[in-house]
Amino acid sequence: MTVKAFGAHAADKPLEALDIFRRAPGDHDVQIDIAYCGVCHSDLHTVRGEWAGTLYPCVPGHEIVGRVSAVGGQVSRFKKGELVGVGCIVDSCGRCASCADHLEQYCERGMTLTYNSPTPDAPGHTLGGYSQRIVVNDKHVVKITHREDQLAAVAPLLCAGITTYSPLRHWNAGPGKKIGVVGIGGLGHMGVKLAHAMGAHTVAFTTSESKRQDAKALGADEVVVSRNANEMDRHAESFDVILNTVAVSHDLDAFTRLLKRDGALVLVGVPKDAHPSPNVFNLVLKRRTIAGSTIGGIAETQEMLDFCAEKGIVADIEVIPIQRIEQAYERMLKGDVKYRFVIDTASLAAGPRG
Repeated sequence: MTVKAFGAHAADKPLEALDIFRRAPGDHDVQIDIAYCGVCHSDLHTVRGEWAGTLYPCVPGHEIVGRVSAVGGQVSRFKKGELVGVGCIVDSCGRCASCADHLEQYCERGMTLTYNSPTPDAPGHTLGGYSQRIVVNDKHVVKITHREDQLAAVAPLLCAGITTYSPLRHWNAGPGKKIGVVGIGGLGHMGVKLAHAMGAHTVAFTTSESKRQDAKALGADEVVVSRNANEMDRHAESFDVILNTVAVSHDLDAFTRLLKRDGALVLVGVPKDAHPSPNVFNLVLKRRTIAGSTIGGIAETQEMLDFCAEKGIVADIEVIPIQRIEQAYERMLKGDVKYRFVIDTASLAAGPRG
């Protein structure tokens, strides 16, 4: 079937209206009419060729929510009309040790991403959620139990939510733990909300005094302006985990020295340029670690969504028509959004000018 989408034909070309192909649902497929798609920094980096290996035409989008419009004959978990979501993964090998442990994001043969991964479907690589419809194997679809009027704000949970939830769960955030979150943006605002909801003492780090009240409103128990040396010193050797969401190169030593013995600085932001090499003494003298984490597997993504529905957690968003995506990208680069853009895919029907 042919559906309307927005994508780019080259790194130096703007996104524009496209007609793309979607396969008819197979026995194990779920067809989803997309209602909203969140906008991730990964979309911008990929479509503009800032990360190597972009395949064109590129249709970004991996924070997808919508309604089931058809299912294959062997699908039993989903029914027509249900609210569902699709995140960053649409396939994995299903046989390696990571897949067996429900950690498809670490598939040893390589997961298939929602966009920009090789696939038998035309045009030879996956096309994402800046489109009216998508067809996905039912193993990689998740149920949404939030209220329908929250659907747009649920979309970013499929990437920003799980990217912060997964490391918080892995490093056992909860009551009795002191958790730091560096950066109050698309990822960081979700990290603060989730760590607080898990019962941890949550400290937000920001470079801007103007964000202090915003961070408190998100659920931070304390807020530290990281440029203030006195504020930083007051937290020396006190954190169990610091989740670093910042996607620009910066000095990690300022945060490793705030960790307790056996504490972990967990990086989820991916900068264009490498961080300066950390001071080894800060690590070895307290058995501290610098670690990384990506999204979660499908089971953990479902767990995250259920947790967020129970706790009433959604992303803070600004809904836009698809025709404003280039302006949204420029605003993202300036940090001019609180805290995530979400595309209303109904705007695709309006064509290029909206």
